[in-house]
Formats: sequence, C-alpha cells, structure tokens
Amino acid sequence: MLHGRALRYLDEVARHGSIRKAARVLNVSPSAVSRFVLEAEADLGTPIFERLPRGLQLTTAGDMLLGHIRDTLRAHEVIRAQVRGLKGMARGEVTVATMATLATGRLADVVAEYREAHPQVDFRVTVGHRPAVIEAVVSGTCELALAYNLPQDPRLQRVAEFQHRLGAVVAHDHPLTIKSRVRVSDCLTYPLVLADPTISLREVVENLAPAHAVIRPVVETNSMEMMKRLVRRSPHVTFLNRVDVDQELRDGDLAFLPLEGAAGRQNLSLAHRARGALSPAASRFVDLVRRRFAATPQTEHELD
Repeated sequence: MLHGRALRYLDEVARHGSIRKAARVLNVSPSAVSRFVLEAEADLGTPIFERLPRGLQLTTAGDMLLGHIRDTLRAHEVIRAQVRGLKGMARGEVTVATMATLATGRLADVVAEYREAHPQVDFRVTVGHRPAVIEAVVSGTCELALAYNLPQDPRLQRVAEFQHRLGAVVAHDHPLTIKSRVRVSDCLTYPLVLADPTISLREVVENLAPAHAVIRPVVETNSMEMMKRLVRRSPHVTFLNRVDVDQELRDGDLAFLPLEGAAGRQNLSLAHRARGALSPAASRFVDLVRRRFAATPQTEHELD
C-alpha cells in the first residue's frame, strides 16, 4: 500500500496523543514515528499536531487529514478483505462503538458466536455514552455503532432497528414479583439502584415516573454489573432493558417485570457512517446482529 506505513503511524499518534504510546502499539522506535509526523507536516506545509504539556492534539489541518487517513485505511482494508475472500480466506477486523449495557449483555454473546464461525476476524469494541458512540463512527474510529435512542443524523446510515422492552429488575423473592407488569411509581417505595445521570437510561426512567414523583436512588452507578449484582438482594430495584439481563434470566438469578405502556420501550439502532462501504467482515457481523437482536423473547415484543 502506497504510504501505508505513514498513514498508520499518523493514525496511531492521533488515537493516543503521544508519539511514544503510538510507537509501543506499532512496535517501532519513537524516532521512526516522529520522522513520519515531521515529514507529513513538511509535505503539508503546516503542523498536524499541536504540542501541549499533556500530549499531542490535532490541529484543524490535522483533523482534516485524519479523516482522509481513516477513509483511506478503511477503503484499503475493504479491498484487502475482498481479495482475501476470493482466496477463501475470512480475515479482517470489526470495530464497534456501543453502550456499556449492551457490551456486557447480548452483544458479547453475538461477538463470541461470530468469532466461533470466523476465528480469523478480530474485534475492537469501544464503550461510551451516546455522543461518544456517534463521534467514534463519524470520525472513522469505529465502523459500526450499536446504541439506544440514536438521534437522526445525516452522517449515519441505520442498517437495523429493534424495539426492546424496559423493565424493573429484581430478585426472585421481591414483593413486586406478584405482578406481571409494573409502573415506575410501583417501584418508588423500594430502594432504587439507578444508572447515573451520564447514562441515557436514567433520563428514560425519570421520564416514565409520575410528574410529582421524587426519585432518590440509594445507589447511583455507571456500572451495569454493579446494578445487577445489588438487585440480587431484595428489596432493591433497578431498571434495565430485557436484553441486558439475558444471561441472568436464563440462569434464574433475576426477575424481569416489564414496564406498562408503549413508553416502556427503547429503540436500538445499528448504524455505520453514511458514506463509504462496510468491510466484508463488518457486513457479515451486521447480518448476525440483525438475526440475534431481532430474535427476542415474546415478552419483549408483545403489544400492549
């Protein structure tokens, strides 16, 4: 690939904000990376990185160049994968930006299933809040986004959408389990374990509560694993999507009580950047996500 090494080196420096960190990832000397940076800046006639005490930060020109670099690297990887496909090889890399609740739930199972069928395909899964997920795909850091309630954005192309049921998650001996469905107001008399305000799920829950209600969680966290662990002890209550507790429900560790009404649903979208083609490996993964996330239990897609 013409100038391929230079593009990769510049991309890694931008990712890590440091020549030394990029050199460690690339397994080359810092001087080699620094030389490519200086040559690129000399070629453009302007700095690509601003040298700051905390590290390197892209200049406006560098940001423009990085978009071109990632487009070029991605296009090259697509061609390489297609050529390998002609030889019957199934190599490649799938990069996904997603939310924490999805990464530790069904998405992990889907990635594992995909890897069993295609062991030569590598994965890089990045977890963040909704704005970070969008930015990762738009910037080219990740090829796919899987997230709840993505806003309409002309820079994104949605390739699949699913509706998932939101519900109260409790221990099997919790008093609420006498109900088949609940309202948020039913749960407010119990100690609440809630996602902290940085996670979009918190806003969804608050919007479903009565207007006069005051929601006071006894525990706030951005860790879904902590939320699920705490509610195993009655009478704690948390709120999660049905797919977030797939494994726990299969194992019989927790109970899921759907929230009443159509408002107790979240839209899950799988998207990629509006321009450019997906790599063959990513296209295969999209197909698997469509099948596995659409194959939800009956309680998730019953009409109210």
